[in-house]
Amino acid sequence: MRTGSRLRSFLGIFLAAAAAFAVALIPAWIIQPFAPQTARGLEIAFLVKKWGKLAAPLLALAALLIAIRLWRASPGWWRRPILVILVALAFVSAWFAWQNHFEWLFHSLPQAGFARAQEAGFVEPGDMVLSVAIGQDAAAYPVRQLAYHHLVADAVGGVPLVATY
Repeated sequence: MRTGSRLRSFLGIFLAAAAAFAVALIPAWIIQPFAPQTARGLEIAFLVKKWGKLAAPLLALAALLIAIRLWRASPGWWRRPILVILVALAFVSAWFAWQNHFEWLFHSLPQAGFARAQEAGFVEPGDMVLSVAIGQDAAAYPVRQLAYHHLVADAVGGVPLVATY
């Protein structure tokens, strides 16, 4: 393989790995749970997330095929590890593009429990709560806890509901 062709191939594998990384990272970068987001930013993030599920694996496959082509033509102690690193980056990015990393951030309560208002020592007088009243039954859910766990399944006045924040 000629030097010019080898350089173009190295550029191709680098661009494929970088594009796969970008496709996986852009939605995670834009959609930050505790940061303000714009409608346009979310539109871009969801579009990249949707097409990234197809694009990232194809880019990883392209990186692998280019690496196979370059393997024999790239003697030298430093070139082959670079190929392996770029292909690994592309495949890890392809895997990440299929993940919902927000599920990693938020965990449900392992032992969820309920307490009467008089017994709820974990709620301070100034804490915000979401409240529901149905008939003679009422429930309040501390926003501080919902902000981390995001939802709670309950029944109020015999009506099943999911409170979320």
